[in-house]
Amino acid sequence: MSVIILGIDPGLANTGWGVVESDGARFRCLAYGCIRTVAAQGTAVRCRAVHDGLVDVIGRYRPAEAALENIYFNRNVSSAMATGQARGAALVAAAAADLVIGEYGPGEIKLAVVGSGSADKAQVTYMVRTILALDHDPKPDHAADALAAAICHANQRVARARAREAEAS
Repeated sequence: MSVIILGIDPGLANTGWGVVESDGARFRCLAYGCIRTVAAQGTAVRCRAVHDGLVDVIGRYRPAEAALENIYFNRNVSSAMATGQARGAALVAAAAADLVIGEYGPGEIKLAVVGSGSADKAQVTYMVRTILALDHDPKPDHAADALAAAICHANQRVARARAREAEAS
């Protein structure tokens, strides 16, 4: 049974999104893009733009599930805070649409898509292109990362279904 999954790579300046249809181990890219906000606008306005942009994507493609990348904490606390704010707006948009939500760390997504949790962006983009049989690299990187999150979520769904089947037998 196929399922439509919305992958989200949250960011206050750029929130990547990608919509993937998954039928077991088969994938099809339906659409992808990036919601961009203007730094001169206030945080609340930018968060609303992320929320409203994702509400529009959800309304257009009708996903049943969503996959969000967790925040990667590094030395830049203000960047992590901004990402967290955008992530919150994305979570509200997905929850308001009653989507099943999966949350994954960057290493977990890279492992699911590339086979290595320390893969670089070029490797992730290459594998997303290959898995989805695209004739081009998905751009910008934020959209490629969102597609990778959706693929990771689809793989996790298959793994959970196999585990349930094994427990039942």
